[in-house]
Amino acid sequence: MNRKPKRPLSDDDLHALLDGQASPDELAALRTRLADDPDAQARFTQWQRQRDTLHRLHAQVLSEAVPAALVQAATASAIRTSGRHWARYGGMAAGVVMAFGAGWLANANWQDRSGQASVPPGMASAQPAREFIHQAVLAHAVYTPESRHPVEVSAQEQQHLVQWLSKRLNKTLKVPDLTAQGFDLVGGRLLPGEAGARAQFMFQDGAGQRVTLYLGAVPQTTADLSSQETGFRFEPQAAIPSFYWFDQGFAYALAGQLPRAALMQLAQAVYSQL
Repeated sequence: MNRKPKRPLSDDDLHALLDGQASPDELAALRTRLADDPDAQARFTQWQRQRDTLHRLHAQVLSEAVPAALVQAATASAIRTSGRHWARYGGMAAGVVMAFGAGWLANANWQDRSGQASVPPGMASAQPAREFIHQAVLAHAVYTPESRHPVEVSAQEQQHLVQWLSKRLNKTLKVPDLTAQGFDLVGGRLLPGEAGARAQFMFQDGAGQRVTLYLGAVPQTTADLSSQETGFRFEPQAAIPSFYWFDQGFAYALAGQLPRAALMQLAQAVYSQL
């Protein structure tokens, strides 16, 4: 009798396996099926890399304590809530507290009861710059592992890509030519940003190593801050090195898992062509 072929692992199966959201027996069965499914193995490995990279991006925030004001607010709410309702909604409340705590830590934007910001002026001015590089590295971590859809518009439609992104960013853009450095254009995509649309161009060398150029308008506070700075700034965030710089109200970040000197050489090539 012929054995019935095994059903390919679905995305839901892989998510359950990656997050451990199944019973031990179910997880063991999924691992057995994964061992016989090369396509699923490739997707699973890619998702693991994305998860680990994203975790490193937020590791500092996750290790911080929740602000006392938020803990007090949650405690007061819990006291006013009956035990039955707390059992039902407690997990949700904890999630809200953690979300607000992470937002407070990430944005350094918490205000005291008098309405005055407790963040020093210098830190508040620099925050948009930190947010910009964080988003650049996050976009790099999310899209560079993709094999099927790393970009929205491929290099085969470069003229359309540049025209489209120039219109959306309200600025005439130019794709730098990095072939002399061994990198060819893969394509690009449109992304959201704090001060409007942002763009990402992706490049790849012969060995499959990818770098991304992330760019977009920045708030006026960042533009004012950048006028006091010259040259490139290096940021080794989440083990994804990047160089970033500002120019006439726009910010640029070149990210890639390359040695600092090699990435600097690419950044100089990009800057000279923009």
